[in-house]
Amino acid sequence: MASGWAKDGAVQEQIDASIEDALKSVRDRLPMGESLTHCEACGEEIPRARRQAIRGVHLCIRCQNQADIKTEAHSLYNRRGSKDSQLR
Repeated sequence: MASGWAKDGAVQEQIDASIEDALKSVRDRLPMGESLTHCEACGEEIPRARRQAIRGVHLCIRCQNQADIKTEAHSLYNRRGSKDSQLR
């Protein structure tokens, strides 16, 4: 695909870099370590099944849902800097 001054494979490199960044972001948010018995946000007991299913869990289901809503799902950073995406 001709794209002006960009080298061959530049578009695929941008896609690969975006995917790598997204995976790193998700991996960084994964819980680690020992699961807590009580939620660190509200103090409610975390069910044993949840502690066993998710290693390193620190929040109860309700607090985790609230935290997930607050967390932005993806970055709006535009690698290519196209005018179309800047106008949104």
